[in-house]
Amino acid sequence: MSDHQTHVQEFFTARAADWDSRFPDDGPAYAAAVAELRLREGHRVLDAGCGTGRALTPLRAAVGPSGVVVGADLTPAMLAAAVRAGRDRHGRLVLADVAALPLRPGSLDAVFGAGLISHLPRPAENLRELARVVRPGGTLALFHPIGRAALAARQGRQITPEDLRAEPNLRPLLVASGWRLTSYVDEDVRFLALAVRDS
Repeated sequence: MSDHQTHVQEFFTARAADWDSRFPDDGPAYAAAVAELRLREGHRVLDAGCGTGRALTPLRAAVGPSGVVVGADLTPAMLAAAVRAGRDRHGRLVLADVAALPLRPGSLDAVFGAGLISHLPRPAENLRELARVVRPGGTLALFHPIGRAALAARQGRQITPEDLRAEPNLRPLLVASGWRLTSYVDEDVRFLALAVRDS
């Protein structure tokens, strides 16, 4: 395991037990972001870096019983918290690094990633791996339940021009990784970037 993977695991292991109780009101924001993916009955979707599985319930509702929902996370404690919350009923949980997914090329219709991009060790390469597992025309949602400015204020820091989530940085990063940015929202109440997998 790389130093970065170890750091991410340690960070989230320490926070897994009380993660949901720290952010109890985020459910509607997750549901609204999932709705933007425009998933249909029978679609196959990955929650990349699923954590405690907060997106799994709205993802399952979107794809219905015939759809496939997979939640992948690097941190066993986060997946254990998802099981304790009963969210494993809504999707298959997989211990996996989004840098090397155990999925076939083009096997998914969409990827949902909440709070994901700031934890990617090699963003262009990692986003390319997400593109690999999505069919041409499939979609990607990069989501956070609060916007960049609100998150920075919560963490007691300033937004820097290097922030990967800034549109001038994110757009070319996505293009270089096989995605085309189609929508970008950065408001106090949410961050949501939508992209389409190029053919």
